[in-house]
Amino acid sequence: MNVHVPSVTLNNGVEVPQLGFGVFQVPDAETSAAVGTALEAGYRSVDTAAVYGNERGVGAALASSGLARADLFVTTKVWNDDHGYDATLRAFDESLGRLGLDYVDLYLIHWPAPARDLYRASWRAIERLAADGRIRAAGVSNFPPAHLRRLAEGSALVPAVNQIELHPGLQQRELRALHAESGIVTEAWSPLAQGAVLGDPVLTEIAARHGRSPAQVVLRWHLQLGTVVIPKSVTPERIRENIDVFGFALTDAEMASIAGLDRGLRTGPDPDTLG
Repeated sequence: MNVHVPSVTLNNGVEVPQLGFGVFQVPDAETSAAVGTALEAGYRSVDTAAVYGNERGVGAALASSGLARADLFVTTKVWNDDHGYDATLRAFDESLGRLGLDYVDLYLIHWPAPARDLYRASWRAIERLAADGRIRAAGVSNFPPAHLRRLAEGSALVPAVNQIELHPGLQQRELRALHAESGIVTEAWSPLAQGAVLGDPVLTEIAARHGRSPAQVVLRWHLQLGTVVIPKSVTPERIRENIDVFGFALTDAEMASIAGLDRGLRTGPDPDTLG
């Protein structure tokens, strides 16, 4: 399968494939096969995290893929328990060891964990990793506007990415507008709402019109918004279907119809309460 995935340029000039492969909730023993299938299908970006417990599986798939490291984009994240300057540096070293890599392309603070109030110290550690060339880009995940603004206080480095829950049922317009103003790329996790929105008549009708699946329509919607998107699957047919979204386009009217589906539907935790 020969698929060309367009790239989005981050605020430091680094390019990230606009569609990548996520491995949230994939057991480590199954991760290598799933990532291997994704790489064969044309994905070149893989998103993992320390807390997923599958960085070793990701690393094994990358090592056996035969692909040049420069052609791959690897993201991982520091977990809440490792917030703080020294703890974040240690956590990064451990992630790098599990991945079997010399550097990662994007390193994120996974959640702000406001009750611990250490994310600014973690950000200083990530700034150091960026300055040392051990990460190509630095970002955050699940940061609401208030925490993004607080992170900016006294920080010279603007996050390249904020990875957030984003799908037609939770469109996060205020946060996306702040990203646009600040030069931060929006990246969507749970881009299909874990399937919760796929039966909506608006999406099924658009899908029928294009001869596509509702999931493909939602992924296409993300791409046309300019979002970086990381769908997850362990099913080879679904992995291939999810990347086959570049041969059609949604009309302005269809985009407007999907915009009307926002209902504040969260499939994951609220970032203001997860510690």
